Parts: sequence; C-alpha cells; structure tokens
Amino acid sequence: MPVTRIPLIDFAGVRAGDPQALHDVARQIREACTTIGFFYIVNHGVPQSILDAAAQAARTFFAFPVETKRRAAVNHRHRGFNALGDATMYQAKRPDYKEFFSIGLELPEDDPDVLAGQALRGPNNWPDFMPQLRPALYGYYEAVGACGADLLRAVAVSLGVDEHFFASRYTKRMQRTQMVYYPPQPPQSHEDQFGVAPHTDYGCITLLWQDQMGGLQVREIANDTWVDAPPVEGSFVVNVGDLLARWTNDRFRSTLHRVINASGRERYSIATFYDPTYGAMVDPRDLGASADSVKYEPVAAGDYILGRINDSMGYRKKHTAQTT
Repeated sequence: MPVTRIPLIDFAGVRAGDPQALHDVARQIREACTTIGFFYIVNHGVPQSILDAAAQAARTFFAFPVETKRRAAVNHRHRGFNALGDATMYQAKRPDYKEFFSIGLELPEDDPDVLAGQALRGPNNWPDFMPQLRPALYGYYEAVGACGADLLRAVAVSLGVDEHFFASRYTKRMQRTQMVYYPPQPPQSHEDQFGVAPHTDYGCITLLWQDQMGGLQVREIANDTWVDAPPVEGSFVVNVGDLLARWTNDRFRSTLHRVINASGRERYSIATFYDPTYGAMVDPRDLGASADSVKYEPVAAGDYILGRINDSMGYRKKHTAQTT
C-alpha cells in the first residue's frame, strides 16, 4: 500500500446500508474534510467490470487522431471533446497539458429544463466514430453517481444533519464526468507547465478514478507542502469542492491540487463532479451556520458552477465574449 498522508476509508458498510458504518465513516470524513480536504474510499461498490470498461474506452477514444476527436468537439452545454490548450486554470500561466471528454446527465431536447434553456443541460455529445463509448462511459456515470449519493449520506451525518439532507437537492443532478488524458510531459517542460495547474474544484464532491501512473498532488495546509496522492488499487480519490466548502461555511476545506505527469508515459483518469440540481440553493444556514457567522450569501448551485466553468474554459471565454 502506498504511503500517503491522505486518509483511506472503507466504504463497504455504507454501501451495504449498515447504520453503524454510516456513523463511523461520517466521523472519518469529518476528520479528513476539516484537515486535508481529501480522502480515498475503498470497497466503494462500483464493479470492476464497469471501471475496466470505462478505462478501456478512454484509452481507445484518446488514441484517435485529434482531427477525428474534434468531430465531437465540446459544445455550449460543456459536453464533448476538449483538445490540448482548451483549459487554463485561474491564475495559471499556461493551459493545462491534457485532453478531456465531458458528459453530463442525459436529457432529451424536449426535457422542460432543456426547453427553458437551462445552461449545461441536454443530451450528451457522443462521438459518431466510437459507438461503444456511450454504454461504457454512461454505465460508469450511473454507477459512480449511485456511489456519490451514498457518499453524501455520510457527508450529511458528518455535518450533523439528517442523512437524507442532500437527496432533495440532487433530484436532477448536475453530475459531470470527464475522461482525462495526460500525454507525457516533456522533460524540458517549463516549471509552470502542469497536466492540471494548481486549482480547487468548483462543485460539491469529486470522485476520481486514476490509473497507476501517479502524478496527483495535494496541497497539505498544515505545513504548506505538496503531498502525493498515489494510486491505491480499487479506490476512488474523493475531495471537497468549493461549493461544499461554501455550503459548510468553510468547516470543510476545498484544497488546492495539481497533476504533473512525470512518469514518461500516458496517464488516464476519470473525474466525476457530483453536484446538485441546478436550482438547489446553497445556503450555509441550512447546514447549521448561525446568522452572525455566515460568510456566504445563498447561491443557486448551477449559477455558481457555470460561472466557474466560464472562467477556466477557453471556448467559453470566446462564447461569452461574443454574447456580451
């Protein structure tokens, strides 16, 4: 087992519906989220066959020529393929050295929210050149979403509220899942060139599958150093996003992290941002913050996430410039 300062939590009991396990895990989550803001979960209940199918689909998809992948180029709903250079984290000097492909909740064009023009909603932008991607990646999406729902039950208990607190705020979730490909970074790369530059995630919680190449690092707050989050077989890496930090009035930490692919080999990961319904109101008072201690005004989850995506994605900066 790799040595890491990031806690490892056995999630089997929670997925099995064991009430005592739920409280034990909640205690461990509270400790992790008030210190480093990251933890691993093992025995998460997502079948290995689903993980393997999604990982193989990622390797197959990214092996296509970039001209082919651009046939599924990212659209205004933030669905589809993003090439090298399409994403620049806030305050980063250079674009991230990665490609990625994004999906969200599959909604038809006649869905009421899609008809109403709700941002980021609609059908996914599946590639016509790889029909097998849809079942593999959407099967992963659904399985990780179910895990995320159980994870939020434990998060709710860790915050001292009813375990079902988040359920009513996730009735039409804004879960986004991204396959990510990191080419080997050239040895002569600039020191400010990252696979993903230091950043915090935008939403509530992130569940990350990563291959065995390594490269993920987390900023440990206590001594202000970067620590590795090495691959742990059979795990997801979980972290707090800015929206959950806001919701908890900063009791939970949203921690800087980055990727440097110094392995000399290709690196693959699949990140799932498990976020609420677009209109769900994020108000720290709902999670116990007193009126005189509240740091943040209520905000709709979707409005907050959309603003953050607009700030970091090059294609969206161009789009918003053209529409303002």
